[in-house]
Amino acid sequence: MLLLDFVRYEKHLTGTKIGCREGDCGACTVLVGELKNEEVDYRSFTSCLTPLGNVHGKHVVTIEGVNMHELNPLQQAMADCSATQCGFCTPGFVISLAGFCLSKKEATAENAIASIDGNICRCTGYKSIERAASQVSVLLANRCEEEPLQFVTEKSILPSYFATIKERLKALALQLNGDLKQENKLASFVGGGTDLYVQKHDEMKYADIHFMFCNAGLKQIVKDGNKCILGPSVTVTDLQESPVIQEYFPAFYNQVKLVSSTPIRNMATIAGNFINASPIGDFTIFFLALNARIVLSDGYTSREIFLRKMYKGYKQLDKKPEEYIERVWFELPARNQLFNFEKVSKRTNLDIASVNTAMLVTTTNNVITEASISAGGVGPIPVYLAKTSAFLTGELLNEELILEATGIAQAEISPISDTRGTATYKSLLLSQLIKAHFITLFPDLKIEKLLVV
Repeated sequence: MLLLDFVRYEKHLTGTKIGCREGDCGACTVLVGELKNEEVDYRSFTSCLTPLGNVHGKHVVTIEGVNMHELNPLQQAMADCSATQCGFCTPGFVISLAGFCLSKKEATAENAIASIDGNICRCTGYKSIERAASQVSVLLANRCEEEPLQFVTEKSILPSYFATIKERLKALALQLNGDLKQENKLASFVGGGTDLYVQKHDEMKYADIHFMFCNAGLKQIVKDGNKCILGPSVTVTDLQESPVIQEYFPAFYNQVKLVSSTPIRNMATIAGNFINASPIGDFTIFFLALNARIVLSDGYTSREIFLRKMYKGYKQLDKKPEEYIERVWFELPARNQLFNFEKVSKRTNLDIASVNTAMLVTTTNNVITEASISAGGVGPIPVYLAKTSAFLTGELLNEELILEATGIAQAEISPISDTRGTATYKSLLLSQLIKAHFITLFPDLKIEKLLVV
């Protein structure tokens, strides 16, 4: 069962609205809190795509859970700024702003607005909502290093019961004493479910499921020498908050903003992105360029393959039905290696890519000693551009070389025309994005030469 249906039809908490049922509109947003390092970490989830098993042992907050005797300060800000009209989307906005108040993010208007990037309103035009979000950020101005739960209850920003949640979750953890029992070996493996429940909504409601999302042992990000090892249930937000990723991929924060919205990033897992096998999966493309390895297990034996070898055809994987991803690992970029990710979609945010691409390049004395380029949206599977990468290797870096490389790339792809663009457009787009890699990573290149179409 999906969390949205449980909240509305089992608990009769109808403030959480049914909108798109695809994770796009944010009307069904709830907060999910869990214990991490002796603190309660709250993240916004779209409940329409959240299987009930993924909130096992956690604190789920609906709009009813932030109500006070009078309007709470978040609701008052929405009212004061005329940020609500029909009201259908308003619970989702308030919940997302509550998540911002419960986070440790800096109390800036920019961060408050970013917290509602997964919520859509069809009435107001957004400026009034942005003003309300900015007003909420002012409420947190004096928080400093104080624990968010303590601050929001002391200042009566959220109900006082939030102060008791940490101890209640600790007691619940002792009572539950372990993960969900998963005895059916043929059950479906489910991570975040962000795409699975869009594609197979009716089927998944009655499926036997191995819930991978809540397993703490599958959510680790570990640096081991020059390797980075990821658990399969690591989410995009986990990557975004990881000190290891921040150190080795300094542009990651800006790149990840091109990938879906805050609630979806809070839910979507890396393994799910790989197994979904979408030709335009953003993080599949990301890790293809890094030559990531995948360790597959059936619960008894494990085997390791390159991510580049996993895709055999459209939605066809080198994976048995009983296998799941046990871990992912890749070598962290060295000092002379540079990485970049590019994506173009019809909308800048919260959209599926028309074309996306990533590049890892190694240079010594202006010579490319190694190159690795991946691309999505240009074939039936996520593509590693082997010929283009080999062509660049050993060559002197200049504008003419890059233009030649785009020609090689054109011969490696087989895009089709669809709702995201014509085949011709996608081919042109890939060429331009390959140029964008080099322009971003090597700003001394003569841009005007690379702007040739």
